[in-house]
Amino acid sequence: MSEQQLEGRTVAFLVASEGIEQVELTGPWEAVEKAGGTPRLLSVEPGTVQAFHHLDKGDTFEVDETVAKADVASYDALVLPGGVANPDALRTDETAVSFVREFVESGKPVAAICHAAWTLVEADVVRGRRLTSWPSLQTDVRNAGGTWVDEEVVVDGNLVTSRKPDDLPAFSEKLTELVASSG
Repeated sequence: MSEQQLEGRTVAFLVASEGIEQVELTGPWEAVEKAGGTPRLLSVEPGTVQAFHHLDKGDTFEVDETVAKADVASYDALVLPGGVANPDALRTDETAVSFVREFVESGKPVAAICHAAWTLVEADVVRGRRLTSWPSLQTDVRNAGGTWVDEEVVVDGNLVTSRKPDDLPAFSEKLTELVASSG
């Protein structure tokens, strides 16, 4: 991958205030930076967010902008990291759900890993789409009209999805490829 492949591109990472699976935030974040892009952390509240290593507290991260103030037009792509609590909290925040819906509908790349598909389901953007997630979400995806598959990484139009942290290399690669080839 070229160091400058994403130069001039800004990628939003949307998270709740806690419960983010740290590696699902930092892995794609580092891939965006390595490709020359600019990642920015969006959250429902200003300040810092708390990441986790599964159930153990990890690092905290500074929020760049609240989702309430964010504009889809300011970003070239959106990443939704997983963790169980993170997307569960996001899907109950109407501002976050609306932002995700608008982003998917914009046609810009959207990447979701693990439990982050819950936010896509809540945004009603999986109908007619093929995607993957953590296996426990497959019924939710199907009930929302999506086709759930058990694959390392799935690309359906502007949507990239993966199942778990082990899929991060493939997920990050497809994310940067899709961002580099878009708009």
